[in-house]
Amino acid sequence: MQNHSPVVKQLKLETVSPGSISRYWVHIVSSGMAQPILVPVMVARGKEDGPVLGLTAAVHGNELNGLPVIQKVFHLLRVEELRGTLVGVPVVNVPGFLINQRYFNDGADLNRLMPGKANGNISEVYAYRIINKIVRQFEYLIDLHTASFGRINSYYIRADMHDPVTARMARLQNAEIIVNNEGADGTLRSAAADLGIHAITVEAGDPHKFQKGMIRSAITGIANVMSDLDMIDEPIIEPEEPSIFCRHSYWLYTNAGGVLEVFPHITDFVKKDQRIALVRNIYGDVVREYFAPEDGIVVGKSVNPVNQTGSRILHLGIVK
Repeated sequence: MQNHSPVVKQLKLETVSPGSISRYWVHIVSSGMAQPILVPVMVARGKEDGPVLGLTAAVHGNELNGLPVIQKVFHLLRVEELRGTLVGVPVVNVPGFLINQRYFNDGADLNRLMPGKANGNISEVYAYRIINKIVRQFEYLIDLHTASFGRINSYYIRADMHDPVTARMARLQNAEIIVNNEGADGTLRSAAADLGIHAITVEAGDPHKFQKGMIRSAITGIANVMSDLDMIDEPIIEPEEPSIFCRHSYWLYTNAGGVLEVFPHITDFVKKDQRIALVRNIYGDVVREYFAPEDGIVVGKSVNPVNQTGSRILHLGIVK
């Protein structure tokens, strides 16, 4: 509970006793009533030195699957056998989490403005302090996300697959799809990479819910990385089927408003010129049809039928 965990202004891993797990509330900023806004952090420090692996979740406040993933990883961890340090941040975007929304409480997307600014606006200062009070100390990072409202995702990974370390971290997740993405896009992953931290993004399912299968898969991927880094003595779990590798991906959008229906399922392969969606007017007449611009795989898709012009249709991965 909050009262039983110390409030600190800066996470200092060296103060954690070897062979123990500590919990902290890191004071990031203060509210308009001068009350601290605190970010929960768990730290497991092994008796032996080793890598520092960070796990983060809920950078978007309504993307919840990562929260129990981090909780369960720490619950299952045998700290007396751990080599190195594991840091868990189950909720990064505390204001967004508390109001059950993706964005920060000023309406900004935290995962588009990292690493923030020391003297910026509300969200920029928060992002800057998350990086500098917590994330900067990591050597490796697994950032856990889900789809956003009105959309669903496959279990997929975004990583710079030209970097051998992050490429291996990505493959160890046993994901359905891996999308090559070098970053430099204002994400936590790209900000971490700029600091020399080996970072990947795990997209595990859908928003506003806990999904047991996605949670299990993410836990397995984290354990695989920890085994590969020689932090724990556990066998690496091999995938039942190899991941589909996409050299890049992009979203398709509507250019007409109305009631949207998207036909392909998650992880379906689509062919160029295959009909993938249609839009009806409020009377049920078809006003627009959409076709795949090229061959690819469905990484994610819209499930919200209320479609204003410019809404998303599906996330198309282009297979190598």
